[in-house]
Amino acid sequence: MSALANPVRGEAEVRIAGETIVLRPSFAALVAAEGEIGPLFALVERAAAGALSLGELVALFWHCQGETPAAITRAQFGEALVEQGLAAATPVLRVLLGQILAGR
Repeated sequence: MSALANPVRGEAEVRIAGETIVLRPSFAALVAAEGEIGPLFALVERAAAGALSLGELVALFWHCQGETPAAITRAQFGEALVEQGLAAATPVLRVLLGQILAGR
């Protein structure tokens, strides 16, 4: 990750609509994600089994985002992730799932 994301804090980043968005799995972000997509340990298990849905991936990333420009909607955020492909999202997902399991 570049200088924007702080790996010591468990941060990762993703490029959306030409903007670098820092994702940080804070307590509040993970609680919000869990409220939408269910228990986080089950999410990790689905990811490990290759059964994580695209909607779950977008929801996790969306809730973990820092400051996203107001012009970028959740639908645009999801579309941009799809355009980049899952291969580009996988390293970011790995960082977030690692933080969910390890905590900091």
